[in-house]
Amino acid sequence: MGGRRVFVSGVGGELGTLIASLLEDESWVGELSGIDADPPRRRLHRTAFHRMHPDEHDRIVETVTKFNPHVLVHVGVWEPDARAAPHVAATLTDQAATSIIGAAAECPALENVIVRSGIEIYGRARGALTRPSESAPIQPTSQWGHTVAGIEHTAALVGERVGVTVGAVRLAPVLGPHVPSPLGRLLRMPAVPFSVLADPPFAVIQDRDAALAIVAAARVGLSEPVNVVAPGAITVLQAARRGRRIPIPLIGRDWRIARAMSHMLGAPIPDHLSEVFHRGRLADNSRMQELLGIVPETKTTDVVDRLYDWPTVIRQPARIQVA
Repeated sequence: MGGRRVFVSGVGGELGTLIASLLEDESWVGELSGIDADPPRRRLHRTAFHRMHPDEHDRIVETVTKFNPHVLVHVGVWEPDARAAPHVAATLTDQAATSIIGAAAECPALENVIVRSGIEIYGRARGALTRPSESAPIQPTSQWGHTVAGIEHTAALVGERVGVTVGAVRLAPVLGPHVPSPLGRLLRMPAVPFSVLADPPFAVIQDRDAALAIVAAARVGLSEPVNVVAPGAITVLQAARRGRRIPIPLIGRDWRIARAMSHMLGAPIPDHLSEVFHRGRLADNSRMQELLGIVPETKTTDVVDRLYDWPTVIRQPARIQVA
């Protein structure tokens, strides 16, 4: 088969599966292969799937090097409290990055590495830029921010060592109907806490727009970071009102109680999400068109509106067995 060989890590997640399905329709893509601990979320027609846990280092290395990709798309990352607790998420992400990116470095055909990153990499320290561009300093102030900074650093070292280009797609918080997101879960709670002292704006990105950006990055051979953020912004209070949720104003020690209760109700508030509530989360996306040739299709407010349109899970009682 003609075209370039593309390997996708994290293909079992909702975003990874969506990326693989889009890559299958790209004319420049030849063979496709993917890896994850969980199977893809929808049927993939020409992607060879390998089910492996991130700690299976030797199997991962053998699989990647045997495929010998031209392009590695690394989206095998775990956001804290999305699919795993923060410490577990950090361990899984580190294991996957070390094994998969390291294995790709041994592939003679490798030309380009694309990694999923996040705008949390800029941090939200006092005095930090409100809307940082790609040239802003990397100063993470949360566990997730340090994690994505670590991924970029690992990929950059590998790229420099073997002489391949590396692109980092710095995503705003990703929301979609089946995307595990601590922000999405919290905003869909019947009552949503917000800071009474500061209700700063934040932006998000729809899952399809995020996937399209990563596919575009692979298509053009992105060799630098790019912010991928939906236009516009919204505050937590505005989001709660749009979703007809009960806004709960909090101050000081009230947040400690709120975090404990939210965790008990299945919507934990990790530190990078706490930053959103107290300091906001924006980034300059003006280089998307220049670097990727695309712009987001959906505004932040529309992404949030769609969040509240998703059907709620309705639990049905077990059917009574009839003799």
